[in-house]
Amino acid sequence: MNTIDGLEDSGSGESTSEATNSSLDSQLNDVQTALTEKTEEWKAANDKYLRLAAEFENYKRVAQREQRDQIKFGNEQLLKELLPAVDNMERAIKAAQENNAADSALTQGVDLTLKQLSGTLGKFGVHEIETAGQAFDPASHQAVSHMPSDTVPRDYVIEEYQKGYRLHDRILRAAMVSVSAGPAQTTEQDSETH
Repeated sequence: MNTIDGLEDSGSGESTSEATNSSLDSQLNDVQTALTEKTEEWKAANDKYLRLAAEFENYKRVAQREQRDQIKFGNEQLLKELLPAVDNMERAIKAAQENNAADSALTQGVDLTLKQLSGTLGKFGVHEIETAGQAFDPASHQAVSHMPSDTVPRDYVIEEYQKGYRLHDRILRAAMVSVSAGPAQTTEQDSETH
């Protein structure tokens, strides 16, 4: 009986051992599944964090650029409003020169005021747009007439009617100009009549 009892004990030990192993395998699978799920959750959260961090860096760059532009161009409207005063002073000086009154004290005062105002505008980044002898640039020139010219090449500025100005790298006001259409075209009929 002892032998049988011993066999029975060892047999029940094996079944208990198998049950314990099965239970441990089940728990191990559960732990591995939970670990895999948590790893996937961590990866998703990390990806979300990286995207959010990149978006925040982009936002900071945009905000800094907008702040620099606000500082650089914040007074743009005020400067635009001053340009007609500059134009009027230039016209007054030109009219005085045409009437041979360029040496008068009033003309000299207006000229000094104009120079001072132009210098102040320059300190704030306002500069004249070059036009004379330049190729026509639709971004900085406004063509008000197109006329033939034997001396000025086609699509070059012939005459400036109103000065244009830049504020740093931005057009504050386009220059009003006359553009060359090239040499005057003579037709065969015109040359036969001459």
